[in-house]
Amino acid sequence: MPLGIAIVGLGVGEAHARAYAHAPGCRLASLYDLDRAKAEKAARSLGRPRVAASYDEILRDPQVRVVSIASYDDAHFGQAEAALKAGKHVFVEKPLCRSLAEARALLRAWELGGKSHLASNLVLRAAPLYRWLKVAVAEGLLGEVYAVDGDYLYGRLHKITDGWRLSVKDYSVMQGGGIHMVDLMMWLTGRRPISVTAAGNRIASRGTAFRYKDYAAAVFSFDDGMVGRITANFGCVHRHQHRLAVFGTKATFLYDDAGARLHTSRDPGSRVRRLEASPLPATKGDLIADFVKGILERRDPEPDLRRELDVVCACSAADEAMEEKGLRIRYP
Repeated sequence: MPLGIAIVGLGVGEAHARAYAHAPGCRLASLYDLDRAKAEKAARSLGRPRVAASYDEILRDPQVRVVSIASYDDAHFGQAEAALKAGKHVFVEKPLCRSLAEARALLRAWELGGKSHLASNLVLRAAPLYRWLKVAVAEGLLGEVYAVDGDYLYGRLHKITDGWRLSVKDYSVMQGGGIHMVDLMMWLTGRRPISVTAAGNRIASRGTAFRYKDYAAAVFSFDDGMVGRITANFGCVHRHQHRLAVFGTKATFLYDDAGARLHTSRDPGSRVRRLEASPLPATKGDLIADFVKGILERRDPEPDLRRELDVVCACSAADEAMEEKGLRIRYP
């Protein structure tokens, strides 16, 4: 029997639906959106899956085995917790949840619901450039990695001053955007930080109705001495982009406006290796095929679950550290 898929939220959720439609072993069973007209329109272009009248209807449906959540940030935790308790596999847009307490609650729900598969859509992991870089780091091409710098340049101020983010209580630019860079830092190196200091401001959005920090900077420390510096910059006068630098004892990786390149010498006359792989995935649903494969192959879901919760905890601790002036990161 194919996996019955339910999509919740038909903004980015449409990209989810198209990815499942192309994934072997899947069938779009149900769509749900607060705007029923939007769900019905999407259903017409997606082979006419059933349009659910409520989220509870999806959870009660025995044909739905996977719930793919693309709702607003503040709804992710409650919907994911309920789906896990119902024994569903769950794929969630970032952030998966927004606090240590919520991470612990998801862990309990995962255990009570039968230990389903759970993943968050941190799509930069699917970019060809970073898949290459992960292998390069693992094989020692960069030597010992001692620092990672990442800047999430959102460059879309109107998205927080006029869009749905404006009405989300305690909206966090670190969790809403910087999380991509935190995830890359942890995923590429296979390490998780133990402490963080952070600062932020609300200058670019000053004079608007947005109530929270639009710029956040965090410095993460690791038990082996590695340092990570991550910023989330939603108000920058810059096109939407990210920048990444990974510093190792043998080589330095850089990606910015000038493209991706690898420095392998300190000699000022040395040639720089240009890297042509894309720093972006082809679509926002590129991680879904592997998520489905993990379910069908009955892979152990716990490593992925722990990785997702660790990233959330690191970002949440960075937000707390802006007020605490330095905070030890706790994990569930």
